[in-house]
Amino acid sequence: MLVMLAKMNFCSKAIKLPMDWKAPGDHYPQAFQPSEKAVPPNQPLNLFREESLNKYHVDSAGEIGKQFETYIEGICGAIHGAVDTWTKAATIQGVIIMGPIASVGMVVGPPLTPLILAQGPKATPQELKYTTAIANAIGTNWLPWQSSIKVPGLPWYPAFAAFPAPVAPPMPNVPIPLIALISVDASLSPGALKGMMMANLGDPTALHAADLFDAIARAFNTVFTLYKATTPVKNVLGMGPIPTFAPPFVPVGPVVGGVGTGLPGCLA
Repeated sequence: MLVMLAKMNFCSKAIKLPMDWKAPGDHYPQAFQPSEKAVPPNQPLNLFREESLNKYHVDSAGEIGKQFETYIEGICGAIHGAVDTWTKAATIQGVIIMGPIASVGMVVGPPLTPLILAQGPKATPQELKYTTAIANAIGTNWLPWQSSIKVPGLPWYPAFAAFPAPVAPPMPNVPIPLIALISVDASLSPGALKGMMMANLGDPTALHAADLFDAIARAFNTVFTLYKATTPVKNVLGMGPIPTFAPPFVPVGPVVGGVGTGLPGCLA
C-alpha cells in the first residue's frame, strides 16, 4: 500500500518532461524523421508526463519515470521493513495497574534510521542522498511519537478487580488497537516529514526532490494512520499484590500498585 500510494501521489503532480520546454524554432520539426514526430504516449500511470508526442520526449519521460518508480519501490520497501522490525521488537514497560485499570507505561523500540538505511536504495550518489534524507527524517520524527505513547487508563485486567490471592500472577491484557493509546503524532504529519526530508537533503534545487519527498511523506502518513488502527496491543503481562487479601474475612481484593510489561512482539 505504501508503494502504491507514493506512486499515485507522485503521478498526480503531472510533472512534464522536459521541464519548461519551448520549441526552438521553425526548423525544429525538420530535425526528426516523420516516425519520430508523433508516437504513442506513455501509460497514464507513468510517473512523468511527456511535454509532446515527440519520440524523444516520450522516451525520456518513460525512462526517467521508471527510474523514479524503481526508487520509490526500493525506499518504500525499506521503510516497510524497518517499521515491521520495530513492531516485532518494541516493548511496553512501566505500566501501572490499580485494580482492573492500566495506565502510563512507555514504549521502547529500535531506531528506524539505521534499519531504513540498511535496506534503502544506495546504488548511485543521488540515491544515497535521497535515502539518507528520508531515513533520517522518518527515524528522527518517529521518536517523539514513540515517546508520547501512554496507556490512558484502560480496563486491561478485569480479573484484577477482585482477585482471590495475595498476589496476582502474570496475566495478559485485554487486546486493543494501538490507536486506543494516547500518542502525539504531529511529527509524522506529511508537512513535518517533507520539511525534515528537504532540510536533511540540504539542496532545495534538486530536481523533483520536493515532489518525491511530498509523495512519500503523504503515503507514509496515510499508511501510518491505518497501522495504528490495525496493530494490536496484546500480551502485556500484568501482575501485582492484593494488600487487602485476608481470608476468610476478605477472600478477594483488587490489585494495588501492580506493574505491566509487554515482551517483544506485544505490538505485532
